[in-house]
Amino acid sequence: MTASLGSIITAIVTPFDQQGNVDEAGFVELLDHLAANGSDGFVICGTTGEAATLSIEEHLGLIELAVSNRPEGTSIIAGAGSNDTRHAVLMTERSTELGADAILSVTPYYNRPNRRGIVAHYEEVVKATDRPIILYNIPSRTGTNLPNEFLAELAQLDQIEFVKQANPDDVAQVDGLGLYAGNDDMLAEVLDLGGLGGILVASHVVGPQMRQIVEQPELRAEIDASFAEIYAALGVTTNPIPVKAALALLGLPSGSLRLPLVEASPEE
Repeated sequence: MTASLGSIITAIVTPFDQQGNVDEAGFVELLDHLAANGSDGFVICGTTGEAATLSIEEHLGLIELAVSNRPEGTSIIAGAGSNDTRHAVLMTERSTELGADAILSVTPYYNRPNRRGIVAHYEEVVKATDRPIILYNIPSRTGTNLPNEFLAELAQLDQIEFVKQANPDDVAQVDGLGLYAGNDDMLAEVLDLGGLGGILVASHVVGPQMRQIVEQPELRAEIDASFAEIYAALGVTTNPIPVKAALALLGLPSGSLRLPLVEASPEE
C-alpha cells in the first residue's frame, strides 16, 4: 500500500458563475483557501462537486485545472467512477494522463451489478491507471453495499489501495486497504481505529478544527462532539446544497447549483 494521500481531504464543490458555467477562477481561489485552512488533499468532481451534471469536457477541465494549480503539499484525487464501465475506464485513463495522484471510483450505481459484475468492473478500471484507486462504498446513493470481506477481495486487484467508507455500519480496518471516513461524522471513529483520515465536506467551513481532530487525539472526542450542530446543518438537505449555502454566507466562491439540485430555501 502506498503512503497516505492526506488526512483532511476535501471533496471540493464546483463553483458556478451567474450564467451557470464553471467558475474557474473561483475554483482556484477556493482550492487555495482550503489548502490554507487544513486541507491536505482534494477530491475533484465527486458527488459534492456535482459531477453528475458536468460535461466530460468540464469534468476533465476541472481535474486539469486542479493539477496545474495544485497547492503545495496537497494531493489531487480525481472522481472518475461511473455505472458504465467503459465510461469509468475512459475517465480513469484521462484523469491519469492529466496528472491526478489517485482515482476515486464509486461502486456502479442504479444498475446495481451483482458481485461478479462488480469484480469485472474493477478488473477493467485497474487496467486504466498506474495510480492508486480509492474504492467508494456509499450504499445510500448507489443501492449496493460492499461488505468488508468483499472489500478485502477487491483489495487483491492491482492499484486498489484505499476505501472511502460511507456506510457507518461497516466501519473497520480492511486488510490491504487504507481507510478513509466517507462521512464527516465518522472522522473521529475512523482515526481511533487507525484509519488515515477522511474525505470530507465540513472541511470547507471548519477545516482547521478538523485538522485538530487528526493532530490532537487527546481533544478528538471533545472537538467531534462540538461539531454536532455543524454536521446536522450540512445534512439539512441533499449535499452539496447546504455547503454551497454555507460558503456563500462566508463570502467564498460557490455559486448556484445545477438542476435537479436547487438552492437552499430560507428555512434550510
